[in-house]
Amino acid sequence: MYYRRKILLSLLQTFGNQLEKLQLQKLLFLFSKMQKEANFDFVPYKYGCFSFQANADLSTLSKYGLVSATEQHWKKDTPENFLLSLRKQDADTIKALKHLYEHKSSDELIAITYRKFPYYAIKSKIADKILNETECSVVKSHIPVSDKKCLFTIGYEGVSLEEYLNKLIKLDVKVLCDVRKNSFSMKYGFSKSQLKGACEGLGILFYHFPEVGIDSENRQNLQTRADRDALFQQYRAEVLPRTKNTQQTIIDLLHEHDRVAITCFEAHSCDCHRSHLANAIMQLPAFNYEVKHL
Repeated sequence: MYYRRKILLSLLQTFGNQLEKLQLQKLLFLFSKMQKEANFDFVPYKYGCFSFQANADLSTLSKYGLVSATEQHWKKDTPENFLLSLRKQDADTIKALKHLYEHKSSDELIAITYRKFPYYAIKSKIADKILNETECSVVKSHIPVSDKKCLFTIGYEGVSLEEYLNKLIKLDVKVLCDVRKNSFSMKYGFSKSQLKGACEGLGILFYHFPEVGIDSENRQNLQTRADRDALFQQYRAEVLPRTKNTQQTIIDLLHEHDRVAITCFEAHSCDCHRSHLANAIMQLPAFNYEVKHL
């Protein structure tokens, strides 16, 4: 079993084998902030800090009969003591967490996280009901705002969904354009439906433009830099000339929404066709904006 799932089970166990869903997310967040190297990342979401990965892990645990869910709660359904399987420092941290927050309601935990970590409240639908006027002002001061038009390129290799989304949020990206030919991914959170849902939940528009991608069979057996260069030469010669309408659509989105990112897998833009797509877009007459490769 993944270690991070043992943390979830240990949290439930320590807090009486059952927690409200909001309580669990907030306690997990506070636990993660107390770790030297966190096992979960979080984004600012509708009710504050939220881990998509933790939610997915709980769903997986439910399939194995280890937890069960109601509309509002997660419940641990196994007698196994998972706290014993944690590293001592993590087990001690969970025990300290219990001492600090055992009797806190969901609303109290939400307020605590909003006040201590206001960035994670910037997308909240309930901040004005939880916080006073001064505290709400602090939250608003953490909202990234930029009216400078910019085209970004970004890859998701080597980062969690939450890390990736936080990059977009902090750069005030308004639109994400998926430029993969095939938007399925073995990496959690990056298949089209998952990524689209996560983005739209954060107020980021999502578009998929498979026509500017590269067929997966052409991406196989890229052993050397020369192999990759040959692939990109073919891409520039064959794909980019016939997809100028899509490139113009991306410019139109940039003109309308100011901050647009095009995304694919590779961490470094020089290893990805998105850099060549961005260069082609830059050559179009209507383009007069900044480009940044993240």
